[in-house]
Amino acid sequence: MDTAVRWAVLGPGAIARRFVSQLPASRSGRLVAVGSSDPARAQALATETGPDVRTGTYDEVLADPEVDAVYVSTVHTTHARLALAAVRAGKHVLVEKPLAPNAGSVMAVVDAARTAGVTVVEAYMYRFHPQTRKLLQLVAEGAIGDVTHVDASFAFSTSSPTGRLFDPELAGGGILDVGGYPVSMARAIAGAATGRPFAEPTELTAAGTLGDTGVDEWATATLTFASGLTATVRCGVRLAEPETVTVHGSKGSISLADPWTIRENTALTLTVVGQEPQVLDFAPSQENRPYALEADALADAVAAGGDAPQNSLEDSLGTAVVLDRWRAALGLRFPFEADTADIPTVSGLPLTVDPANVMQYGTIEGLGKRVSRLVMGCDNQPDLAHASAIFDHFFTAGGNTFDTAWLYGKGKYEKLFGQWVANRGIREDLVVIVKGCHTPHNDPESLSRQLLESLERQQHGYADIYMMHRDNPDVPAGEFVDVLNEHVDAGRITVFGGSNWSPQRVDEADAYAKANGKRGFSVLSNHFGLAEAYDVPWAGCLHVTDADSKEWLRRKQIPLLPWSSQARGFFARADEADRSDAELVRCYYSDENFERKRRAEQLGAELGVPATAVALAFVLAQPFPTFPLFGPRTIAEARSSMTGLTVSLDERQVAWLDLQD
Repeated sequence: MDTAVRWAVLGPGAIARRFVSQLPASRSGRLVAVGSSDPARAQALATETGPDVRTGTYDEVLADPEVDAVYVSTVHTTHARLALAAVRAGKHVLVEKPLAPNAGSVMAVVDAARTAGVTVVEAYMYRFHPQTRKLLQLVAEGAIGDVTHVDASFAFSTSSPTGRLFDPELAGGGILDVGGYPVSMARAIAGAATGRPFAEPTELTAAGTLGDTGVDEWATATLTFASGLTATVRCGVRLAEPETVTVHGSKGSISLADPWTIRENTALTLTVVGQEPQVLDFAPSQENRPYALEADALADAVAAGGDAPQNSLEDSLGTAVVLDRWRAALGLRFPFEADTADIPTVSGLPLTVDPANVMQYGTIEGLGKRVSRLVMGCDNQPDLAHASAIFDHFFTAGGNTFDTAWLYGKGKYEKLFGQWVANRGIREDLVVIVKGCHTPHNDPESLSRQLLESLERQQHGYADIYMMHRDNPDVPAGEFVDVLNEHVDAGRITVFGGSNWSPQRVDEADAYAKANGKRGFSVLSNHFGLAEAYDVPWAGCLHVTDADSKEWLRRKQIPLLPWSSQARGFFARADEADRSDAELVRCYYSDENFERKRRAEQLGAELGVPATAVALAFVLAQPFPTFPLFGPRTIAEARSSMTGLTVSLDERQVAWLDLQD
């Protein structure tokens, strides 16, 4: 990008006019275009600005080679779609807050920006102003001792409950319009107090008022951070109160009289016990106009090839998560976010598989579909918006196999997955695993009942793969084989197997099936990975990480769908000196496993990948078919896990990692 940043505005509203009016005060920015769905509004702003400003539709402006960066200032529900369109066009983006109405959509924008190498900045313009910088500096320096509490408010009173602020279809209400200001400030202060850019609250409690239209008109929340710091945040669109920030510490306080809009009373007051208050003035000047400062921050981030450090994308995502939690505490979900809503892709484009994906595929006898070597678990999704974003990403990356279970979330996760499949219309493109028959309901009758419930929840009529979630040794294996064959014959199951079944019980089931002319087990799903397991996290679980089980798998050649193949974080975070995670210690801590971890780290360093990728590659390189399950909570976690698909290990490396050399 040239030193002179050529800007376009998408959405010529009031806040766009403020941005445009201050852009000439930036070091490098100038306006060259205005985009709008309304040509007259675009022309009006262009005429006000200068004779050389072009106008057009959003698509026309984004296709303009003379545009380097765009400022998105449309209604909340269009921010993410326009930001993604700009990223696809190779434009850098300053997007008004909130970056998107929910954390799932923000996550998709963050991933797209990271992948494309494009700078995206959420326009909390107060974050770029000298008074905010000074506040955080004083906190970090310990000017008021240990920070104990933050009080932050942004609320105003609207005379009439009409317009976008009161429209749930446009993500109205105070939390998304102004609640992000006090939340992002509290997170930044909590971070500065502990030497970090931001911190995440460990607890959140909230109260508020939902108006007649269903949006939040007034809301408060209390945030508690791991350091013990607390924060009270308030926002509203029907009740005015002073817009202030006060930071309390063991030796005094810091307060801002105009923390957000930074228009008039821009005084920072530092009060320390036993000293006269100090007042620092940050009155508006040509050098500290807030909208010009955020334009310069984006230009600086582009030049540095990364995020704006004042407000990184990780920071924006963290704020979005807190805003989701705040709304959830009030029972507020917009109609377009409902778990039964037809939620489109965040980009608005049809879902397609990226031809450049690195996914590997295998086959399972009797299935008739190719199976992605990585299988996404569906038990970590808080809502449909989040689930849709991460499932879309996995599908785009070539993943077509999903693991569900009757037990997960008491049915919630099956419903979220099923709604996503229905929304996308891709059922026949997927391999869907359904699990049921979990202790204590572990018998043929419960198996049938739960299977039918799972299919109803998921809105389709069959499972590509059905697995019993646990074994019940008190029931002869043949009785399970009989009922599973009945469901295969009825078209409800294509192939079946067991999760947490011992090799001996699988052999018993297969022997019965062979003797009686029936289908036997096609798959097994037990714990398996590079780390040998000495115990398992949950009662009734079984592993096949011991030498005898590995040899059985090699002989049997039954496809294994291992869970916890990365040993529940052992290769990412285990430390011999840290025994705080009792489960990790109980299941995996040994001299042998730490030697495996050391070797994975060594090989990873040679290959330029993390040890977790080597651990996954080890599972994929076994002399029997493997399809590891993984349960990422974010797109970033999914990408990190899929790095293992790019690593190819030979027999010598596999043996060396497993201490067999």
